[in-house]
Amino acid sequence: MNSLKNMPADARLWVFQSNRKLSDAEVNTIEKLAAQFITRWTSHGAKIAASFNVFYDRFIVFAIDEQQAQAGGCSIDSLNGFMKELGQSLNINFFDRLQVAYRKENEILTCALSEFEKLAKQKMVDESTIVFNNMVISKSSFEKEWEVPVKQSWHKRVLVSES
Repeated sequence: MNSLKNMPADARLWVFQSNRKLSDAEVNTIEKLAAQFITRWTSHGAKIAASFNVFYDRFIVFAIDEQQAQAGGCSIDSLNGFMKELGQSLNINFFDRLQVAYRKENEILTCALSEFEKLAKQKMVDESTIVFNNMVISKSSFEKEWEVPVKQSWHKRVLVSES
């Protein structure tokens, strides 16, 4: 498997967040199937130089080196189709964009955005809480902006104003 660390800084990236922590068996299945997927992933007939990694038993990150082949609509659709099929077979939702993942001590938790807002009002999360910004689109932004304090992320809009 070509690891994300071997991709160029400008590699295009997609982050899929599981709605729950993955078991070791699920991670093994995902790694096996994702490795098969990237070996046959193409864009307009050209082989895509791709990699993937599973992070924290919760996130699946795919990257492609667009210097070798650009991702077209069909290739992105095939990635989304693969992830939907994978999710259905494992009973996991990788497409709930209203789920927020955050760190609480050494644990990664997820909740609905509305619940995260309630946690902010109750001061259970604050501007220093580490959140996962799955909107990153390149390897370099992933490395700098994926795990960030709420105050540096789009999540900051849920914080209660002190005024």
